[in-house]
Amino acid sequence: MINKEIHYIKKLIAEGEHQQLDFKFEISDSRKIAKTLVAFANTDGGKLLIGVKDNGNIAGVRTDEEYYMVEAAANMYCKPKVTLEFFKWTVEGKAVLEVTIARSIELPHYAEVEPNKWLAYIRVEDTNILASNIHLKVWKKRQQVKGIFLHFTEKEKILLKYLETNPSISITKFSKISMITRKTAENILANLITLGLIEITFDDQHFLYVLSKEKPRNHHGFRGSCSLVSNCREI
Repeated sequence: MINKEIHYIKKLIAEGEHQQLDFKFEISDSRKIAKTLVAFANTDGGKLLIGVKDNGNIAGVRTDEEYYMVEAAANMYCKPKVTLEFFKWTVEGKAVLEVTIARSIELPHYAEVEPNKWLAYIRVEDTNILASNIHLKVWKKRQQVKGIFLHFTEKEKILLKYLETNPSISITKFSKISMITRKTAENILANLITLGLIEITFDDQHFLYVLSKEKPRNHHGFRGSCSLVSNCREI
């Protein structure tokens, strides 16, 4: 059993930090760790290895207080609360706390970064990124019981035609070439993302938008035919 524990933890550590794995030497701030918890929950889920340094060296968890700080972060500083699973492993005589965060269906989750200041985060590679207004709009639309009624206007045509010959577009560029406000551009992008026609990517510290390589989603977020998820008509 001991050998299996060592092999399991060292195999995780060998992966290095990535979108679904983060190392923490220690937990000293419940609010700070809440950002990581909601970022995992809002994206693809993930694991925290507490007692492991950024370089992968095992330092060990020193007290049970760190367990309670993570639990407090999930219950007090995440809204809605984030569900966690804890496992404690012993590797080379040192304790490593594994915390598993599932991908949530209650999107979005917010972290209280300051008293009464709640923000939503996503996980991009090994970094927690502040969610954009478009993320918030998409999450809200995916919680709707009814489908989206999409007026397919010249603005959507301009966007999709641009993306047929260009790898990506920024919201600023879309607003400019379509001659619409940023708010209107956000709403159009959010609708098309919800339908699965385009996707959000993150590059060079900016969110960009690309044509989706997968089938459109239905209104619950699953992939399916566009005819099942919206009333699309061209005007």
